[in-house]
Amino acid sequence: MKSLIPKNIFIEIMLDFLYWPFWWYGRGLLKVIAMAGDQIVAQYEYLGIGVWLKNIFTPMYGMYDWESRLISFLVRLAQIILRSALLIFWSFFMLIFIFVWFLVPIFLIYQIYLILNSYFNV
Repeated sequence: MKSLIPKNIFIEIMLDFLYWPFWWYGRGLLKVIAMAGDQIVAQYEYLGIGVWLKNIFTPMYGMYDWESRLISFLVRLAQIILRSALLIFWSFFMLIFIFVWFLVPIFLIYQIYLILNSYFNV
């Protein structure tokens, strides 16, 4: 009696190999997009932009004269601009990550093609 285990393992490996592109551009891509969105939200919370925006007109250190209010406003405005720029940079980095995720299989297939082409056309 022959064992069916090697045959089943081979079939499973072949099915996984055939399913991989569908997963990569389907469920896998959706997971990467969700992860990138979570990272952007986490970075927004880490930078505290919402807190800076909420308190933009609140004077710092409880000083209510007009000079202190002006300085507080300008300092908070500078912080909001800088932190927003960092968030935009991080969002751009996440967009590049998604783009690279999309292109990696195409690049790998092209590289395999070049290797096989150079191997068989020597």
